[in-house]
Amino acid sequence: MNPPNTLANAPLNVKKLRSYQVPETFHRYTPAETALYALGVGAGLADFDETRYVYEEVIVALPTMALVLGTPGFWLMNEATGLDWPNILHGEQALRLHRPLRPTEDIVGRTEIGELADKGPGRPAILRCSRELVDRNSGAPIASLEEIWVIRGAGGFGGEDAPFFHPLPGMPEREPDAFLDLPTVRNQAMLYRLTGDRNPLHIDQVIAARGGFDQPILHGLATMGVVGRALIRLCCDDDPSRLTAIRLRFTASVLPGDVVRTEVWRQGGIARFRARVLQREALVIDGGLAQTAGFSALA
Repeated sequence: MNPPNTLANAPLNVKKLRSYQVPETFHRYTPAETALYALGVGAGLADFDETRYVYEEVIVALPTMALVLGTPGFWLMNEATGLDWPNILHGEQALRLHRPLRPTEDIVGRTEIGELADKGPGRPAILRCSRELVDRNSGAPIASLEEIWVIRGAGGFGGEDAPFFHPLPGMPEREPDAFLDLPTVRNQAMLYRLTGDRNPLHIDQVIAARGGFDQPILHGLATMGVVGRALIRLCCDDDPSRLTAIRLRFTASVLPGDVVRTEVWRQGGIARFRARVLQREALVIDGGLAQTAGFSALA
C-alpha cells in the first residue's frame, strides 16, 4: 500500500499508548481560517469558479474542513504516546456531517483512541480512533469522524489481528460516469500544514527520508479535501451542503504538484469513487463511498 518500512521498529507499547489521553480541544474559527483551509486543498487552482470558498463576503465552508477542526494537530507525534511517528501512515478516513459547517463556529473536539490490531512481528500495528465535533454553546453534534492509522513495524505486541478495516467495495467494472482532474501545486503541503497538521513528514526532506519517501508528500487529508471538491462538482451540482458523508482508503501518496483525477460512479444519493495520479500511474484513493443526497436523506 505504501513504501516499505525502513526501520526495525520495536513492538507497540500498548500500555503507554492507552495511558495517553488526547486533550479535548476548543476551537473557535473564523472566515479567514475557512478560506485558508480551502486554499490548502487547492481551491482557486481549477478552471471553474470557487470564489465562494475564499471570499469573506459570500464565504461558505467546504464540508471536508471538519477533518481539521477540533483536533490538537498531529497528536500521534507526542512522545507520551510512545509511537514512532515517522512510520505512521494514514490508512482510512470517514466523515459524517450532522449539519452543514458554518464559516465561523465555536466548537469542541473530543478524540478517543480505539481498537488495536496486531499484524505480527516486524509487520504493522493498526490503530482506530474516533472524533466527535459538537457546538460549544449548545452541545449539538456537528460531525463524527473515524480514522485508521497504520504504524509500520510496530506489530508483535501480543494483540489480536482484529479485522476492523471496513470492507470497502471495489469500483464497478465499467467506465466511470464522470471524472475531474484537479491540480495541486509544489507548495501545497506547505500551505495545508497551516490548517493545523504540522507533521514534518510533509515539509522536511530528512524526516520524509526517514519515513521511506524520496521527498515530502502531501497530507492524506489534503488529498481527501481535493477529492471532496471534485465530488461537490461532479455529484452535488456545486452545492457543498449536499456532500454529507465520505469514507475512503488511502492507497498511495500524492506529491505536491501532482494532478489528481477523481472518478465517480453515481448510484442515486450515493457515489462510489476513487482517485488516481495518471502521470505516475498511482491509485491514491480507493473504495470511496460518499453520500451526496443532502441532509434531508439522513436518518
